[in-house]
Amino acid sequence: MSARRRSIDTVFVANRGEIALRVVRACKEMGIRSVVGYSVPDADTAAVRAADTAVRIGPADGRRSYLYPPALIEAALRSGAQAVHPGYGFLAEDPEFAEICAQNGLIFVGPEPAVMAMLGDKVLARRMMSEIGVPVLPGTAEPVAGDRAVLDEAARIGLPLIIKAAAGGGGRGMQVVTDRDALLPGYRTARVSAREYFGDDRVYLERYWEQVRHVEVQVLADGHGTVLHLGERDCSVQRRHQKLIEETPGPGLPPSVAERLAEYAVRGARAAGYTGAGTFEFLVAGDEIAFIEANCRIQVEHPVTEVATGVDLVREQLLVAAGERLSFGQADVRPRGTAIECRVNAEDPERGFVPSGGRLDEFAPPGGPFVRVDTHGYPGATVTPDYDSLLAKVIVWGPDRDQALNRMERALGEFRIAGAGVRTTIPLLLDVLRDPRFRAGACTTSYLDGRDVVGASPN
Repeated sequence: MSARRRSIDTVFVANRGEIALRVVRACKEMGIRSVVGYSVPDADTAAVRAADTAVRIGPADGRRSYLYPPALIEAALRSGAQAVHPGYGFLAEDPEFAEICAQNGLIFVGPEPAVMAMLGDKVLARRMMSEIGVPVLPGTAEPVAGDRAVLDEAARIGLPLIIKAAAGGGGRGMQVVTDRDALLPGYRTARVSAREYFGDDRVYLERYWEQVRHVEVQVLADGHGTVLHLGERDCSVQRRHQKLIEETPGPGLPPSVAERLAEYAVRGARAAGYTGAGTFEFLVAGDEIAFIEANCRIQVEHPVTEVATGVDLVREQLLVAAGERLSFGQADVRPRGTAIECRVNAEDPERGFVPSGGRLDEFAPPGGPFVRVDTHGYPGATVTPDYDSLLAKVIVWGPDRDQALNRMERALGEFRIAGAGVRTTIPLLLDVLRDPRFRAGACTTSYLDGRDVVGASPN
């Protein structure tokens, strides 16, 4: 059945930072009025400045602002918006929030709540993908509860294994267990983390693959039966299971593996009835593939795909939300060259990536050919410890990987960030870019584990 076309002339952006600014810019280009909801410390941010209208939604505490549906809905309705774009993080993958939007006559820019609920439950998503013939890691078919069940299932699956939140994602709270004595403590820690991060303490067990790559596939789908993929992104360079560097195509990834990844992602999106932008994520070891999770939202690293394909993913999200067809077909997707993104976080790698904050006395992003910087930073802005530490994303393109890497090294070297107490990941990123293992495309998800990192002095 074709999707019903709906008029959208005003979008309420239920997020902050660079993704809020990214959505505002897309709206401007489409002739759509943008309204940004902001918390008290975000009153003078770049997104607020750029939006057509801004509405205060609450205090710094996210539970009373960006994570508080009543405030968001009231602000969206008061602003005259027809649609809510949730960005990523906060309530972007919350099916209850999507349902509340629908109940109030607001279009949620994302998949249907039931689809979000199913794919957001990692156990259900694993089961669905397995049923349609997509390989998954050995693990539990249901959330596991109780010490005895954990011990029995671990004996069946084998060590090492990983304990994950059933309702979570983004690597938060995961526990890798390599020793049987650490199993129950890891289980208890994972449950506490799952409750803290996601309000749901259910966890499941999965076999842990060592020395693997993390590769995701970008999908787009509309309400008229079209499901497309836009290639893969390698996200293997991570700290604490959080991505630092992403690139497309996956370096050294055999074409046959890339084709299978894309086919599996499209198959999964079709089976789930997915609409909008999303990713299906996999582990890759040689020519072995295993699905791990789906993300029902735009990804932090979406610019990598945009730069390589020329497709504006946020624009397509808004078209799909309005009931329109995607503006292109699979044959039109022709990625070129290599695109790389480095996340510049206000963190101190020398101290275990602890977030840093303060006033930005100097903030001068790089420029030059084929360099894109998505950021909400500017001279005089304050980096607050209240929210995520992402300060900027530097994205470059090159006709081949070597040229792209050289361009990224040059761009990061140009980036000037200074302020009392503000440290960034730029020195570490430059160190990685110069590492022969990374240059050879040989990094796995354990690349930074136990690795000495450079000092992160202000740039």
